[in-house]
Amino acid sequence: MKNNKEIYEKKIKYYTGLSSKISRAINTISLSRLILGIFIIVVSIIAYKYKTKYIPKAILLLSVVSFIYLVVVHRKYRNMNKYIDILKDINTSALKRLSGEWIEFNDKGNEFIDGNHRYSGDLDIFGQGSLFQWINCSNTYMGRESLAKILNQSYPETYFCKESINKRQEAIKELAGKLWWRQKLQAEVMSTIKEDKDKIELLKWTNSKNDMYSKPWIIFILRLLPIVTITTIILGNLLDIIPKYISLLFLCVQSILILINSKNANIESNLAYKYQKSIKAYEKILSHFEKGRFSSSYIKALKVKLINNNGLSVVKQLKRLETIVDNLLNRNNIYFLPINVVLLWDYQCMISLDKWKRQNGILVGVWMDVIGEIEALSSLSNIQHDYPEWATPIITEKSSVFEGKSVGHPLITNKQVCNDISITEPSRILLITGSNMSGKSTLLRTIGINLILAYSGAPVCAKYMKTSVMYIYTCMRTSDNLEQGISSFYGELLRIKSIISESKKDKQIFFLLDEIFKGTNSYDRHIGAKMLINQLYKNNAVGLVSTHDLELGDLEKENNGNIKNYHFQEHYKNDKIHFDYKLREGVSTTRNALYLIRMAGIEEI
Repeated sequence: MKNNKEIYEKKIKYYTGLSSKISRAINTISLSRLILGIFIIVVSIIAYKYKTKYIPKAILLLSVVSFIYLVVVHRKYRNMNKYIDILKDINTSALKRLSGEWIEFNDKGNEFIDGNHRYSGDLDIFGQGSLFQWINCSNTYMGRESLAKILNQSYPETYFCKESINKRQEAIKELAGKLWWRQKLQAEVMSTIKEDKDKIELLKWTNSKNDMYSKPWIIFILRLLPIVTITTIILGNLLDIIPKYISLLFLCVQSILILINSKNANIESNLAYKYQKSIKAYEKILSHFEKGRFSSSYIKALKVKLINNNGLSVVKQLKRLETIVDNLLNRNNIYFLPINVVLLWDYQCMISLDKWKRQNGILVGVWMDVIGEIEALSSLSNIQHDYPEWATPIITEKSSVFEGKSVGHPLITNKQVCNDISITEPSRILLITGSNMSGKSTLLRTIGINLILAYSGAPVCAKYMKTSVMYIYTCMRTSDNLEQGISSFYGELLRIKSIISESKKDKQIFFLLDEIFKGTNSYDRHIGAKMLINQLYKNNAVGLVSTHDLELGDLEKENNGNIKNYHFQEHYKNDKIHFDYKLREGVSTTRNALYLIRMAGIEEI
């Protein structure tokens, strides 16, 4: 069985070779077109100069037809080559994701960074080197937004209940086995748009209506007028049955009507042009999704949402919108002006567009949500595909459970040091001690990120994991906020106050606290940390606390073993410090701060 690295490398090699073949064909067609173009010019000169009959004209006609054919084929091959290059780029990115080079990816989800979020800043969910940067394969705004909502748990609580998580696990497993389907989903968008627009503005447009274009009597007049005008043109200018000025009068009336409506038409056409490519991309995505065959109940439920109130599929409705938009944009061609006047083209398009909005506008938001979710699930399924050895976590309805075997940090690509971790009643809090750089903070992030993956429905970086559904809260990074006049210590207090407040509510809290109260003196820090840990335990919260305060290890005895001690340690060899990043039971017995201080060049005087 081939590993995923070989699969991606084989695909890259195949697409590179195919692209080279198509490029050679394009060059041949370009040369043929050039030669044929010169030939057409020469034959045209001969035919004009020597007044030659039939044969040169026949040759000229055949040459022109052949030239047009080559132009069409050339465009087709160029589009095909563009699509092949996109597929090659998709597989190149997949290979980089496997090898750890994903850190180069441009999309870091920076717009989703929220400094006040309960965990995203501490756990590197967005930004450089983030979980989003590693996972994301979405190309629409909705896909990126949906993935962000999953990772920062912004969806309603029901989205993260056991039943929903299990259904997403099933969907992600199914999508993981459809590599070509997922890559084609990406390619369909990438071949249409470079950067998707914010969906809010598009939703405003598709839900905006103009009552003038929906009144039956106005529609009747606007439909009838062009028929009458064309009839007068035929009767007056071609058959001489009626005076010519009658048709001219009707044309003047229609020209005035076009001018009256020009402002509205200009606004609509500008908005239509703005969203033209996005609409085409959405139609491609949903058409691809509609054609796919899926067995998971979660994906089937998404498909059901793609039917409007009249029982018509969203793809047909979006194609209809594409046609209306294309027709409306014809008005921008100056040569189309006579047709616009005769047919009242602006009005016909505006009537059709307003009718479409009334029938489908309210559903566009639902369709966009489906696009977002299927792209987000597709991104998450890459983890399942690329790391089949990772465990699908078991979600339990029992409270206060987190059990993991060989749990590693997902973002430390191929270099994870894994540890076994177990949190069950009554031992709901783990106290982690250890010297500087020994791995305490990394352990906290390892558990936090794997929990986020577990609740998203994705596999986790572990051989086994079982967990309750809990609300994650962290206090790991705090800094001064000069604008609000908040010091890092006060910022830490506000975060901890929030955690305590939430732990008193009727919900299970999972907390990750790193070096709490480090901004104050050692005595106050010790007393404060002790009070906090005891209060969190009393409030039935679950979590880990990392600290340099070894005296906090006494909490295990004071709480009859309900607060458990674990530690990391280091060793020295040839005057060099070494870490194995393995978690051990008990309180740390080693220190390395003085060693690191001396390494920095600070010596005793």
